[in-house]
Amino acid sequence: MMGNPKRKIDTLSLAIDEDHPQFVNAIGRAAAILRCFEHGDRRLGNRDLALQTGLPKATVSRLTYTLAALGFLSYSEKHENYALGTSVLSLAHAYMRGNDVLSVARPLMRELAEHTRSAVMLGEADRGRMVLLEIAQGDPMFEMKLAAGARVPHGSTALGRADLAGRPPEVFERLMVELERECEPGYWPRLRSGIVRARQDYEHHGFCFSMGDWNPDVFAIGVPMASADGSRVLAFNCSGRVSVMTREKIIDDFGPRLVALRDKVLEITEGRF
Repeated sequence: MMGNPKRKIDTLSLAIDEDHPQFVNAIGRAAAILRCFEHGDRRLGNRDLALQTGLPKATVSRLTYTLAALGFLSYSEKHENYALGTSVLSLAHAYMRGNDVLSVARPLMRELAEHTRSAVMLGEADRGRMVLLEIAQGDPMFEMKLAAGARVPHGSTALGRADLAGRPPEVFERLMVELERECEPGYWPRLRSGIVRARQDYEHHGFCFSMGDWNPDVFAIGVPMASADGSRVLAFNCSGRVSVMTREKIIDDFGPRLVALRDKVLEITEGRF
């Protein structure tokens, strides 16, 4: 569950309590270094990393040296900066290989993508964003420029709204507090309205909407999928051109099919993921 106003540690948290007795500061700082590369920078120097993380340059230097020694960063003597190392890819590969839900979902996602001529995605919340775990493209004329590992907004996308719609009320409220805190000034009322409406739509239709809220050229729907023990929530969405994803098609065909896909994955995996 995402952080509350007291900023407790949580796997979905936007903020982390570094004073928690179980928190290892060195690991948290090393993770902060690696996350700097999420913004699309291929190479960063110690000065860049110090500016982005707010850590002292001497601390950054020790961390980058250690991460490079372990293979998580790769150092260029010529440019005196760092890129992500192969150990990061190895971990990502191990993560993808170890998720049975992906092997179950992939063929079903491809089938739905082809039927709807849209992009069908599977994602999970992480620090105020949704991370794509898998994507199936079904419209060669309008492919979403996204791939597994990409991060998309939590509150304005159908994927993120589906995650929020599937949360218990007390968790939902904590998530909303954090999202408001991170939201651009003046944008929160509109964002909140869309999220609340999506939660209502999920109750009524079984899926929620994002009709051009993230991208004006894209209409999308989403559904949450909670594990059997309630410890994990994933979300599926279906995103396509406004000319293809008409409200009539969504209500009568695409939405029910997306719900059926989710239910089939839950049935096959027995909710163990």
